[in-house]
Amino acid sequence: MPNANRGAVGFQSSEFEQKYERPSKSQLKREMTALQKLGEALVDAPRDRVKKVPMPDNVLEAILECQQITNHEGRRRQLQYVGKQMRTLSEDEVAIIQKTVDGWRGASKAEAAALHAIERQRERLLADDSALTDLCSQHPSIDVQQLRTLIRNARKEQAEHKPPKAYREIFQILKSLAAGSNDQLSDDTSSERDDEENENAS
Repeated sequence: MPNANRGAVGFQSSEFEQKYERPSKSQLKREMTALQKLGEALVDAPRDRVKKVPMPDNVLEAILECQQITNHEGRRRQLQYVGKQMRTLSEDEVAIIQKTVDGWRGASKAEAAALHAIERQRERLLADDSALTDLCSQHPSIDVQQLRTLIRNARKEQAEHKPPKAYREIFQILKSLAAGSNDQLSDDTSSERDDEENENAS
């Protein structure tokens, strides 16, 4: 009687499944490449930030050592070693590190977007006098005379192709205003949360 557990080619069904559950060479290569890139992202990150990432000592030491190497060939070899150490990590360890690095990237994108918004605001101030009026209405405590003088000087710098001293000062002022607005928003949110908790407690 034919064995119901055997396929047409003579494998038991369990043997057949095990044979094809193994990852393919291309899949293994993709995983190795992903781990190598993750290791490179850690090498490129600030040293203090890397030290806070949960990872085994051997991986951390390989990354920190690579950050100190300036020789191109030496750094390339150490990067390969970092990749080798990354492949010793468990799936859970890789997931934690990947989540941390993704968080950095998200924060970096948000910071870049905020800086671009400040740059656009500076351009509006230089192009349209009404933009200063709008800014003053949003930030009543701003030194209008100082900013008006800087705008005039920045326009002159551009017209005469001079170093952008006033242009940069405007950016710093706008950056400080944006930071102050974010702090105020954070304080307001915390106050609202405290009020809600007090109401619920009572």
